[in-house]
Amino acid sequence: MNSWFTVKVKYTRQLENGTFKRVSEPYLLAAMSFTDAEARIYEELGSRIRGEFNVVGISRTELHDIFAYDDADTWYKCKITYEKLDEDGEKNKKISQQFLVSAHSVKDAFDRLQESLESYIVGFEIPSIIVSPIVEIFPFVSDEEGKSQFPIVGNDVEVDGNSVAHGSFYSAPGTDVGDEVESEVIDEHDAESE
Repeated sequence: MNSWFTVKVKYTRQLENGTFKRVSEPYLLAAMSFTDAEARIYEELGSRIRGEFNVVGISRTELHDIFAYDDADTWYKCKITYEKLDEDGEKNKKISQQFLVSAHSVKDAFDRLQESLESYIVGFEIPSIIVSPIVEIFPFVSDEEGKSQFPIVGNDVEVDGNSVAHGSFYSAPGTDVGDEVESEVIDEHDAESE
């Protein structure tokens, strides 16, 4: 099963004034393991970054969903909390989930998160929204099928009746989105008796 990993890459970038500066940038990508994350980042950035670059850190990143909009390049890390009854049904348990939203401002991220989560049946609070340093996101794409392993669902955002942004979201493993994969279970005993 794939997970999200934040991979920090260090390289020399040429600035607009022509000077060179050593920078360290974090990228988010889907991979099966730390080794796979390192191999994927070299594959993804190998043709984009001129010269050498080094992977200086890889960490697993827990995200519930990622809401990506085409009209914004800044990523905001949003935390939501809600209460859930524990298994005994006696006590409320506080649950926290992290989301990543591309937006123009904190208010825009708040509005987009509210809109994206309007189907939640439980009431939730948004205690924090902060700017994320993530430069780019690379969802996992299967070579065989050409489809993303993380479900991508299109969102058309409308303001005053006009479609202003086209977005998509990438669902993390273990969420209910995209889990409706049909499978056929064959009982060997029943198959032999037929």
